[in-house]
Amino acid sequence: MKIRAAVLDRTGVEPPYASARPLRIQEVDLEGPGRGEVLVRIAAAGLCHSDLSVIDGNRPRPLPMVLGHEASGVVEEVGADIHDLQAGDHVVFVFVPSCGHCLPCAEGRPALCEPGAAANGRGELLGGAMRLKRHGEPLHHHIGISCFADYATVSRRSLVKIDQDIALDVAGLMGCAVLTGAGAVFNSGDIRPGGSVAVVGLGGVGLAAVLGAVAAGAETIIAVDRLDSKLAAARQMGATHTFNAGDADLVAGLRALTKGGVEVALEFAGSVKALELAYAVTRRGGTTITAGLPHPAAMMQLPAASLVAEERILKGSYLGSGVPARDIPRFLNLYRRGKLPIDRLLTHRFRLDEINDGFDRLADGSALRQIVVFD
Repeated sequence: MKIRAAVLDRTGVEPPYASARPLRIQEVDLEGPGRGEVLVRIAAAGLCHSDLSVIDGNRPRPLPMVLGHEASGVVEEVGADIHDLQAGDHVVFVFVPSCGHCLPCAEGRPALCEPGAAANGRGELLGGAMRLKRHGEPLHHHIGISCFADYATVSRRSLVKIDQDIALDVAGLMGCAVLTGAGAVFNSGDIRPGGSVAVVGLGGVGLAAVLGAVAAGAETIIAVDRLDSKLAAARQMGATHTFNAGDADLVAGLRALTKGGVEVALEFAGSVKALELAYAVTRRGGTTITAGLPHPAAMMQLPAASLVAEERILKGSYLGSGVPARDIPRFLNLYRRGKLPIDRLLTHRFRLDEINDGFDRLADGSALRQIVVFD
């Protein structure tokens, strides 16, 4: 079938993207679902720094590629051997397809699925197929999804079915921003009522973590970013204190406020400096969590003795260290009950043709979470 899609042919493109136009809206061919695959009509697709990192070259991916990895949609057709989805079902996409059989999957850690990671790195679906073509030549899939398009054919293992009473524009945020940010709070951070938390980096993922910390009952929630507009948004979402990352006395001030540092610090900026800052404001015996993705060559330094002498924990969180089939319905139930108001993350809705303008807003920090709407 013919579809309209945002195709990336080159990386290392610098803003303004509205004039450079790294994403070109083109008519391409999409094959229907094979065995274990599903054809989905896209309803809403979110713009994320992980997409921007492909555009600017910080996250190398095989090209040409149809970008996009955070979305919701409606099932149009299912392939052979699929019995738990049917046309008309509402779904959320998950950017790590989990095979269900490798060691991480067997241990309940689907975000670390080995075949899924390998397929994502090759720009293929989990089963090895490439269902997108342009002028007869294959187009790569962006981490198993490629949702900046009218339709997507994906592995069944890249989808989670959701209830149809949830608005699809809100549901579109679940597969990355909310699953990663709130998931890092609930799953990786084990944040408890009355605890202290710092969130460093207030994009859509970081602000989802602020909402998660509120829902978890943290008493002290400290938000850190370089943009005062992001700090104001964090306060509106429940942060009890804010610090500008450019303040020279940030670390001393934060540690004084918390009498030695926070119990859990979470970093979402994708910057080594931000991660080192998060580590510096974590208290003795505390946990520092990073869900940011800096350039693969980036390295960090830390006082190694502090890991032992202060019993510190430093760990990563990918896809919120969660189980999407379990966590997405749970988080949506929290949203339904008003406990996790993820709709407050949405600041811009626009059509596919305006996507390059959206990436300008993402790059300069003037937006929180933006979605491309198709309906």
